[in-house]
Amino acid sequence: MPSHLFADRPAPQPPERGTVDALITQTRRLRGGVDAVRRDALVDEDDAQVRWQRALCDLAVHQLDDLGSHLDQLRDGLTAEEEDAAALAVESAFGEGPEAATLLTRVGSAEWDLLTDAVSWSEELFQIFGRAAGSGGMSLDELPAVVVEDDQALLTTMVTGALVDGRPIDGEFRIVRPDGQVRTLHMMGEPVLDADGCTASMWAVLRDVSELRRSQRAVRESRDCLQRRRHIAQTERRLAVELQEAVLPPWRGSLRLPQGGPATLDIAAHYLPSSAGALIGGDWYDALELPDGASLLTVGDLTGHGVTATGAMAMLLGALRGMAVAGIGPGPLMGHLNQLLEQTVQPALGSAVCCRYEPAGRRLIWSQAGHPAPLLFRDGTGRALSAPDGVLLGATHGAAYGQAEVTLHPGDLLVLGTGGLTRHGTSEDGEQRRLLALAPLFDGGRSAQDCVRMIVEEFGEHERADDACVLVARIGS
Repeated sequence: MPSHLFADRPAPQPPERGTVDALITQTRRLRGGVDAVRRDALVDEDDAQVRWQRALCDLAVHQLDDLGSHLDQLRDGLTAEEEDAAALAVESAFGEGPEAATLLTRVGSAEWDLLTDAVSWSEELFQIFGRAAGSGGMSLDELPAVVVEDDQALLTTMVTGALVDGRPIDGEFRIVRPDGQVRTLHMMGEPVLDADGCTASMWAVLRDVSELRRSQRAVRESRDCLQRRRHIAQTERRLAVELQEAVLPPWRGSLRLPQGGPATLDIAAHYLPSSAGALIGGDWYDALELPDGASLLTVGDLTGHGVTATGAMAMLLGALRGMAVAGIGPGPLMGHLNQLLEQTVQPALGSAVCCRYEPAGRRLIWSQAGHPAPLLFRDGTGRALSAPDGVLLGATHGAAYGQAEVTLHPGDLLVLGTGGLTRHGTSEDGEQRRLLALAPLFDGGRSAQDCVRMIVEEFGEHERADDACVLVARIGS
């Protein structure tokens, strides 16, 4: 039986490359056209050519429905490269090259005459089964011999249902070709009744769906893998958030240090998450009253994200607090943190600033490790403090960290922050300039919490590639 081609209909043109919407539009147009042909086709059960055409239309409609659903899924979140790949796939499917020609060999037809035992196979069906055309088509009794053992009962049930009960055939089974290849075939067929209502013959259309099923398995496996990865990522994020909340200071709003006495600090801090939401980094802030009446102010950041980064941050911040309470000054403290980070199982780099504020003389002693210097605001203007020497934590073995001192005045405002307040690509200097430009607003702020709110309003509306922390301290009279 010759394969049917609608020669009077123009071949579909490949869609514009890189546009998934164009592919969806073309698929819907093709689906509508094929459906119209199917509806307009005359139904003549005695005409094998008409049965062949109708079966091909049914197959085409099912395949186009599948293609449309897959393209709808692809449309969400495709990169330009993926769109180009999808366009090339459709172009090869509907084009005029050798790839398109192979699609025609995937559908074949057969008819078995039960009265004469005659068997008629199309040329394409011989190619699907890997048999020479001169060997003749296989009878229904011979067919199970090439079917995979696990599928033989299924084929027998489908054929018996058609011949005995008059049910249409619509199912799949696997065959083993003479060359050893295992192919998956989708079979659609119906019995043909004679004038007395008895089954005279049976026809069927068989399509090689091996590549389609292989692609579907790949899609399922990749979807399952993606779901597992998402579940793992969600679990890790939850753990990272819980660890971060457990480690960062429990106080919210404003904090006053030291408790009682002159020249106290009015302190407020805020954590700003990344725009991605799922990226929980190793940023920290902390303020702590020390046993000798001084106060610790610190912010810092570790490379990486997730549980690993927050776990390393918890270790580092715990060590920092312990050494500060023990009376170790900011410079030597940084050296110990550098040594600690060198010896961690998971290598990481970190930046930090550590300040010791002594209220008796309003003296600030501070050190930094590859971190932006604190900003000092006084009388409506702001500047960055001159930074002592200090490389990134974990970058160099045995690194030494210098200290700097500055005397503060009543009403002065200190701003400590980690990088990443602004969107990706903004330089550190750009962030600093924007913070310094807030000096007139800070001068009118009633509390450190007001100043933090001003910073969040300035930077919070913009996208950030990473999370960040900011800490503000106002010196009291």
